[in-house]
Amino acid sequence: MDTIIKDLAKYAKDIHVLLVEDDNDVRLEITDLLSEFFKTVDTAINGQDGLDKYKHGNYDIVFSDIKMPVMNGIEMVNKIKEINREQIIIVISAHDDSDYLMTFINMGADKFILKPLDDQKLLSHLIQITKTITNERKLIHYRSNLEAIFKSIKDAIIAVDKDLVILEFNEAAKEICGFPVEARGKRYESFVDGCSGKCIESLNETINTKLPVETSRFECNKQGQPKRVISVITYPLFGYQEKFCGCVMVIRDETKLVNLETDLHERRQLQNLIGKSKEMQRVYDFIDALADVKTTVLITGENGTGKELVAEALHYHQKSIKIPFVMVNCAALSDNVLESELFGHVKGAFTGAVSDRIGRFQKADGGTIFLDEIGDISNTMQLRLLRVLQEQEFERLGESTPVKVDIRIIAATNQDLRKKVKQGKFREDLFHRLKVVELTMPPLRKRREDIPLLVDYFIKKFNKKLNKSIKCISTEVLKVFMYYKWPGNVRELQHTLESAIVMCKKNIITIDNLPQEFQNLNVANIQSLKRREHFDRQSILQALEESNWNKAKAARKLGMSRTNIYLKMEEYNIVKDRKPE
Repeated sequence: MDTIIKDLAKYAKDIHVLLVEDDNDVRLEITDLLSEFFKTVDTAINGQDGLDKYKHGNYDIVFSDIKMPVMNGIEMVNKIKEINREQIIIVISAHDDSDYLMTFINMGADKFILKPLDDQKLLSHLIQITKTITNERKLIHYRSNLEAIFKSIKDAIIAVDKDLVILEFNEAAKEICGFPVEARGKRYESFVDGCSGKCIESLNETINTKLPVETSRFECNKQGQPKRVISVITYPLFGYQEKFCGCVMVIRDETKLVNLETDLHERRQLQNLIGKSKEMQRVYDFIDALADVKTTVLITGENGTGKELVAEALHYHQKSIKIPFVMVNCAALSDNVLESELFGHVKGAFTGAVSDRIGRFQKADGGTIFLDEIGDISNTMQLRLLRVLQEQEFERLGESTPVKVDIRIIAATNQDLRKKVKQGKFREDLFHRLKVVELTMPPLRKRREDIPLLVDYFIKKFNKKLNKSIKCISTEVLKVFMYYKWPGNVRELQHTLESAIVMCKKNIITIDNLPQEFQNLNVANIQSLKRREHFDRQSILQALEESNWNKAKAARKLGMSRTNIYLKMEEYNIVKDRKPE
């Protein structure tokens, strides 16, 4: 009995009860018993009194006798069920003949208890009922919170089962994806006419791998919907006993953000490319335009400018990471080795070919091959490469059967191929095949305003790699960095910072932590650097105009603080759209 009382007290404390009983003694006896457990116990002396109180109250359980004056229990229960079919009703009666039992069944009561009441049996019945009520309340509360969250989220949320049948979606999915109300219970594919298919790819990948998949920023051109730029994340769903049962997809509309970035021309990063200068905005626009266009690209520029990073960005931007990306450094391999690496060979094709080997072109089938230092390949390799570009096929060494491939070729060089063509050192037809679209990467000295961003990026990167806690570089170091010519470009900056972080014993990098050539530069040119702080009026005006009169940008471009540029503007009486007399 103690266990029963303890359990009932746990579940009944917030439950409201209505007791309808015409016998005063029985009513008082049951009321005394129930009042020990339930929050409220209201009473009524007949069916009409009980119905009136029920209409003006909010009861979780109704106890009712059957034989009562004015209105009997059967009539009252039927009227209550008309008001609320889910109302829990417990009938108490001294009669247990078959007619009463059939009446009890027909009127939809939840429990029939025979008088005289046994306290222990009554309380035992109430434990399960109160447990059910408490759990249903928790479930309703949970569902209400979940629905509120579901409705408030501006991202589209769509849940599907393992067969891509739509289980649920929120209001945002109606707006972003154009889902009608009747989409629930139907296959996802039936509502994606005109889509790029990337959402389905993500769903299928999660269903096949049971892992989350993220696809960033791609265009959604669904028929009947406005053109959007969206990002998609899919997560696996697991049910009872961690059994996989489907996945949920979150679709974020990033159109406004992309438009804002475009308008402001202030995108600071794309993939692993860092920078916000006009030169880097041009590179980002180039990648955006060609990411989904399967055309041959030639990337030129000095060593260390990030040609390889552009190739990676062209391949991975707005695409699945499952598509192959194969890199080949043409300058690092001899002719024979390069030919075998690119095209593969069969067993016995040459001395040492002890087994068949698949070449890089075949490995890149369906994806991208990046040919770095393309300007260093021989005339023979130029001819073989020309055929691949023209026919999209090649032959493995020692084999005459052509292998067809579907690949995108991205090539890079630090050499002047036009000059090499004039000198007869590079095939003109191959050059024109390679430069269908050409991008020249800017050297770091042409985009000095990106140096602070690059410094922050590399500090974070090397802090993690070297287990350091460097916060920043000193003002003097930044000044030197801004004036240095950087012949090795971004790669030289990266190596310089890695060396400085290794040597730094504090949390700020100073001149003493830099490699010797920078210390020599500082000693030899410190006066010159200081003199250059005294910029003339024309240089400040030019920097302001190039920065669209953004003082912070102009200051970074000149390598001075924002405070100094305000002082200089005041000194030279520089005001936008007005020149001093």
